[in-house]
Order: sequence, then structure tokens, then C-alpha cells
Amino acid sequence: MKPKKSDLLVDVVEHIDIKQHNVVPLVEAMSKMAFSSRDLGRAAQIYDQMLQDENCAIILCLAGSLISAGLKQVLVDLVENNMVDAIVSTGAIIVDQDFFEALGYKHYKGDIFMSDDVLRKLAIDRIYDTYIDEDELRICDATTGEIADSLEPRPYSSREFIREMGRYLQKRGKTTNSVVLSAFEKGVPIFCPAFSDCSAGFGLIHHQFKNPDKHVSIDSAKDFLELTKVKIASKQSGLLMIGGGVPKNFAQDTVVAGEYLGFNVGMHKYAVQITVADDRDGALSGSTLKEANSWGKVDLGAEQMVYAEATVALPLIAGYAYHKRSWKNRPAHNYAALLDRALM
Repeated sequence: MKPKKSDLLVDVVEHIDIKQHNVVPLVEAMSKMAFSSRDLGRAAQIYDQMLQDENCAIILCLAGSLISAGLKQVLVDLVENNMVDAIVSTGAIIVDQDFFEALGYKHYKGDIFMSDDVLRKLAIDRIYDTYIDEDELRICDATTGEIADSLEPRPYSSREFIREMGRYLQKRGKTTNSVVLSAFEKGVPIFCPAFSDCSAGFGLIHHQFKNPDKHVSIDSAKDFLELTKVKIASKQSGLLMIGGGVPKNFAQDTVVAGEYLGFNVGMHKYAVQITVADDRDGALSGSTLKEANSWGKVDLGAEQMVYAEATVALPLIAGYAYHKRSWKNRPAHNYAALLDRALM
């Protein structure tokens, strides 16, 4: 008997809460081991150093299916507790996953052995062992188009557009535990350098198709300039990178961009990357932070690669830093306000 949609979209993916688990003793014990345990322990200590450094702007880079996998609350807690100052992400994480859930929808536990042909006929999208209701995702697509329709027709950075998504959620008043909403309220800018490669892209092309002469567009060069202004404004900077890809390189390139514009910005002083990618094919996602030093992007004093899957590694690293409490007296940088003032 073939399953119905309601038979499969049952068990909701639950988001882990690092506030409920003090992993400091565990991570410190792991740091005395070898291999990936020691790497993870050192990465957690480096992240805590970033939080202790009052002059350090922390840029969180996100790639992969993180929020759909249960990491949303971790990211919200980092934003809410001034543990990150800017975010660079793939569009899928911010729109298809976070904004999607902020609209009231869920991700569900799935089965990797389920027939994908059956799933397609039921309008269920699969991310490995996670299901998404395609019909609900289309509503998310349309909502981004409605936001575009409401804005003054002009070029926007992805940060500016995501700011309006946060404003939309705030006015809507039904949302809790959203990265987009928390970042809007805390003044943490979010950049998606490849913004059209997600649900927002469908909404935006529909908006532009309806309004061929006067419409909203996304200016990727403006994105780059705005994030570079964050780097220029900071005395020091650190990177916490989950996955690789475009967000990783976009954030690292602000060093080169700042120097290209005539500023002595200095390399990123701290850098941690969690990845499962290999470095042997020369691809960016697995390229080491030591390699980035050859490009003048990352200092070698406090850098650490962690070769582990994000749902395992991030709760430990973020949980360690949260329970060490170095963030407690850390001021909010509110780079979103700085960037908005620069546009006036």
C-alpha cells in the first residue's frame, strides 16, 4: 500500500539546545586525546578566545543543511548572546530553512531508503534523512516575492533584503527562534552572496517577471563592499565556519578587498572551520586554513580545521563557548546599524 503524505510528515526534527547541556568538561577531556577530538577541543578554545577579545568581530559562515538538521537553536543562541557579529550564509539555510520555519513550517525525520519517486509524487523534498513539504516551500517562495513587491524598486544587497525579511517576521508577530528575526533585532547583518540560489530566487524572478521595468534586484558587489566595511571597521576579526563553499571564501576575501581599497585591515586573527570536505582535490570547501595564509587571508596564530560533521561538532564547540561564559560582558557591535548609516 502506497503511503500518503500525512503518513510521512509525522516526526518533526527537534533543534538541540546547547543551554541545557554543559559540555565544558567533555570538550576539555577530548582536548587531551588525539586526532579529531584534540582538533575539536582546540577549535572550541579558539572560539572562546575570539569571545574574550574585545576588539574581535566574529563572522559566522554557514553552508550545508544545518537548520533542517536541527541546529537552528544553536545559531539563534549565538546571535542572541552576542557570540557572532555578522553572518555569511548560503541562501538555503537562511530562506528555505530558517525563514521557512519562521513562517510556521517544519522539517521532518525521513528515511534514506524511501523511494524518491514516491516522494516526488507526494510533493515531499528529501535532504538525506529529512523531509520538507514542497507545497509549504512554495509558500515560502511566494512570501519572499511579496516582500520584494512591497519594497522600493532599486538594487539591494542581500543583507538589506534579509533585513526586510526580519522586519516582516517582527510585524507578523508569530515567530520565535528564528535566526533572521534575532539577527534583525540584534543588529547582526546576514549576507547571502549567492542569494538567488534558494527559495528567494523563485520569489525574486516572479517579482521581476511581473515588473520588468521597475523592480528589486540583488547587487552582489554591494554585498561584498558591505561585508568589507565590517572588516574595515573591526580592529580584529575571527571566522567560525561551518562547511565551506561561497560563504567561506566571501568572508576570507574581505582581507584582500580591504587592502585593495587602501586600508591596512590585517588578516583574520582567528579561524575555525568544521568540514567533511577533503583538501586533495584543490576545492575550496576542504582547503586548509594554512593554505589561506598563503593568500594573506588567515593568520596562523590561532587557526584550526575540524574534520567532522556539523551536527556533531557544532553543538560541542558552541556549547563549550556558551558555558565558558566569555560572551557575558561582550558588547554588541551592531554592524547592521553601521551599514544602514553608510547608505543614508
